[in-house]
Amino acid sequence: MDKEAFIPAFIHSYFIALGVILGGTLIGAIGAFLAGEPPLTKMFEFANRLKIWALVAAIGGTFDAFYSFERGIFQGETRDIIKQVLLIVSAMGGAQTGWHLIAWLTQEHIT
Repeated sequence: MDKEAFIPAFIHSYFIALGVILGGTLIGAIGAFLAGEPPLTKMFEFANRLKIWALVAAIGGTFDAFYSFERGIFQGETRDIIKQVLLIVSAMGGAQTGWHLIAWLTQEHIT
């Protein structure tokens, strides 16, 4: 994350991942409806498949993360590793929150 303060980046990471899950599943459900498929079932499937992409979108791509890990390991900057891990955890939390909201909305996990 280019020269952005850590706390705003942490918050942005969470909400970007949350937005990718919610937006992707809602737009995908519209497409499923237009294609004649069950939209709520498809929403749940899309939420499952979008989790990893929400994570990648939230941290800004994988190369920045690898560069931060490289700096932390080879240049001894452990703060970069810790910050990057916390950003990834924040993005995972946002993606998981979005998944739980979709699971609650669709009730697909109940059999």
